Amino acid sequence: MEEVLDQQQIARFINEGFVRIDNAFPAALAAAARRILWQDLPASPDDPATWTRPVVRLGMYTQPPFVEAANTPVLHKAFDQLAGPGRWIPCRSMGTFPVRFPSPDDPGDAGWHVDASFPGTDPHNFLEWRVNRHSKGRALLMLFLFSDVGEQDAPTRIRPGSHLEVARILSTEGEGGLSIAELAARLAERSEGEVVLATGKAGTVYLCHPFLVHAAQPHCGREPRFLAQPPLLWKEGPGAGGVTDMDTPVAEAIRLGLNR
Repeated sequence: MEEVLDQQQIARFINEGFVRIDNAFPAALAAAARRILWQDLPASPDDPATWTRPVVRLGMYTQPPFVEAANTPVLHKAFDQLAGPGRWIPCRSMGTFPVRFPSPDDPGDAGWHVDASFPGTDPHNFLEWRVNRHSKGRALLMLFLFSDVGEQDAPTRIRPGSHLEVARILSTEGEGGLSIAELAARLAERSEGEVVLATGKAGTVYLCHPFLVHAAQPHCGREPRFLAQPPLLWKEGPGAGGVTDMDTPVAEAIRLGLNR
């Protein structure tokens, strides 16, 4: 199979922290997945009066439409290009779905953050989960659009280049790194800067550096937004994303941030 990402896209991933792949999985799979998700929602797709909450979080999904969406040949080739052939584990579930509904209410989860990668002293306390300079545990952050997402439809907000800043912050924190709460507090001290919105048609996937700073936002559109944010996991053990023993765009971006 030919390369999915060209050199310009790979350079953008290294310097800006993300790349967008249109038609990464078929729209028909997205529609099949939405039908499954609606069965678990306390709302009706045909009755906006039942859309009473700004966000509903649904659990792990392992049905065929989800697994197939995460494992298309296009995505597997892109994973190889960014994280290295044979260094990642194929996704066997789509992870949590934060389904966002049109609402004037604050969703309560729209702060800037980096997704944590490994547990702290209390694995059950999400705010104690951690991230370190090697990106232990996580090879990529991924945004799977299971519905069409326009600028008013609560697209994920992305801060281009923020992954380089995060690498610098983590550079002196040792193997234990920082908890998601500690890192969020450090990021709050920085200016927001440029923001890109993760919009696109159903079937679009954003492949992001694991250190990329991102945030949710309120839904000001008309139709519910379906998006999954699963990690791509390293196949190897601790330090698999290290900055010295890998020649991949993920590692190169970390080295770039540390050198700056």
